[in-house]
Amino acid sequence: MGCALSGTGLDPGKAAGDVNGPVPRSEAAGSELIASDSDPPLPLSEQQKELIRQSWVVLHQDIARVGIIMFIRLFETHPECKDVFFLFRDIDDLQQLKMSKELQSHGLRVMSFIEKSVARLEQEDKLEQLAFELGRSHCRYNAPPKYYE
Repeated sequence: MGCALSGTGLDPGKAAGDVNGPVPRSEAAGSELIASDSDPPLPLSEQQKELIRQSWVVLHQDIARVGIIMFIRLFETHPECKDVFFLFRDIDDLQQLKMSKELQSHGLRVMSFIEKSVARLEQEDKLEQLAFELGRSHCRYNAPPKYYE
């Protein structure tokens, strides 16, 4: 999502769906999918781009609900992130928050950004510009950089 605190919820040493322990880098399916913090960012492989597109097709089927679920999960796992959102930082009940029109609206805006990003996977310069503009807008909102770097 871009939040430095959110992550994927997966252990970076495990491949998706693997419950038997870490997968050595050379054995991981598409070993370029696993990177450490010290590795420079690499362009996405065609396999990675296709996985992103396939995932987006599934998520897009219920885009509004996915946006809400994403934020509720973020706030459950990292409650301090909720303080950044002035429109709903004072709503403590997550069930009430799920019904918030402001959260629904922001969730759709985030999903729209993801949709635009997926559509620009083959246009790295446009994708980079899109991400830059998102960062710029978050600077204007005084969002701490740790949430979007």
